[in-house]
Amino acid sequence: MKNRIISYMEYVDNVLKKNETGLSYEEILQEHLVQIQFFSHERLIHLLVTITFALLTFGTFFLLIVSFSPGLICLLIALLILLVPYIMHYYLLENGVQKMYRQYDELLKYIRKKK
Repeated sequence: MKNRIISYMEYVDNVLKKNETGLSYEEILQEHLVQIQFFSHERLIHLLVTITFALLTFGTFFLLIVSFSPGLICLLIALLILLVPYIMHYYLLENGVQKMYRQYDELLKYIRKKK
């Protein structure tokens, strides 16, 4: 997913830089809307997963404070190890979708200016 969103944003950046007249910017804009919807859905799913892991991590931490157990320590470590990549991936998706919104605005400005 990381490579996909990065390569797609680079593709749109290249389209915006070139300003070629032979391209159908209306079609690119419609495809961009589809990609925004796709990545927004992915962002929502990862937000829910990240929140779930964060709640489980904090719950395990508080349970460990109340009732010390080696098994809870292992669980807490495992949850922390999983939580960090989830946060990093969600960060990428959030910033990527925000950038795609800006790209959409630039495409729209170009189309309006062209008409």
